[in-house]
Amino acid sequence: MRGLANFFVFVGQVALLASCASYPDESTVIRNPKRWLSLPPTPSLPSSGRGTYASLNNIQLWYDVFGSSSQHHSPIIFLHGGLGNSDYFGKQVRFFQGKGFQIVTVDSRGHGRSTTDFDIPLSYDLMSEDFVALLDHLNIPKASFVGWSDGAINALNIAAKHPERVDKVFAFAANYNPSGVMDTTISPVFNTYINRTILEYGRLSPHPDRYDEFLNQILKMWQSQPNWTESFFSTIDAKNVWIVDGDHEEAVYRNQQDDMAKWLPDGGQLILPQVSHFAFIQASNMFNEMLWSFFGGED
Repeated sequence: MRGLANFFVFVGQVALLASCASYPDESTVIRNPKRWLSLPPTPSLPSSGRGTYASLNNIQLWYDVFGSSSQHHSPIIFLHGGLGNSDYFGKQVRFFQGKGFQIVTVDSRGHGRSTTDFDIPLSYDLMSEDFVALLDHLNIPKASFVGWSDGAINALNIAAKHPERVDKVFAFAANYNPSGVMDTTISPVFNTYINRTILEYGRLSPHPDRYDEFLNQILKMWQSQPNWTESFFSTIDAKNVWIVDGDHEEAVYRNQQDDMAKWLPDGGQLILPQVSHFAFIQASNMFNEMLWSFFGGED
C-alpha cells in the first residue's frame, strides 16, 4: 500500500498548490522520444452540436453523441480515467467517426463538465449506476464500453452487475484492488497529468472553486475501492472482454491485469508495447487499431 499512500500525499500537495499557482498549458506537455515517457496534449472532441446534460441521480451528467444508431453494432461508450474528462478520447472518437458506430462520450460525476453531489461519497457503484441511467436516458438497451483506468473499473463493474446491458468491454489500465496501485510520485508523466487535470477542472467544471472537495471524494474512494476477488468476475461474459495495459504502465502493477485475465479465461489479454497509462494519446494509431480489431473491424 506504500505506493497508494505516497500518491495521496503527492496529490494533497498538488491540491494545496492549486489555489496559489497556475500551470501554463505548455508545462503539461512532455515531449520525449521514448513515447511511454511522453504526455502529448489532451485532444479535443469533434464538434457534434449535441453535447448536453442528462438529469439523473441528483446530478447533471454531461455527455455527447457522435453518429447514428446502427443495426450492425451496439453503441460504444467511452469512460475516462480518474481526474480526467472525456476529451482524452478525442482521437478515438475521430477514428470511429464514419465507421458505422454510434459513439457516446460522458464525463463521470464530478469530472469535466458534470456536476456531483458533494454530500454523497463517491464510489464506483455510484458512477456505474449513472452510466446505466444514461443508457436508459438515451434508450440504449445494450452497449459496448471502452474504459481507461477508473473508466475501465466502471466498465467491468457494469459488466458484472448489469451483464444484460453490456455487449463488449475493452478495459485499459484497471486495477481490482487498491494494493495494485503503484507509487506514481516517482513518475514525471503521471505527476504532470495531475497538474494538467487541475487546469482542466478549472476550465470545464460547473463548480471550479470546489476542486479540493472533488479531490477529497476521489481519494476516499481510491483508499478502499475497488475491492474485488475472483468471484466478482463470475457473472461477466468473458468472451467479449479484453484486459489491456501498456508494457510501461506506471500506475498499476501488472499482476492486476494478469489476475483479471486469469479470472476471465475466455477473454483476452493485450499488453501494448512502448506505452504507459496514457497509451491512447501516446500511440493513438496503435491504440485505435487494437480497438478496431476488438470491435470486429476489417482492413
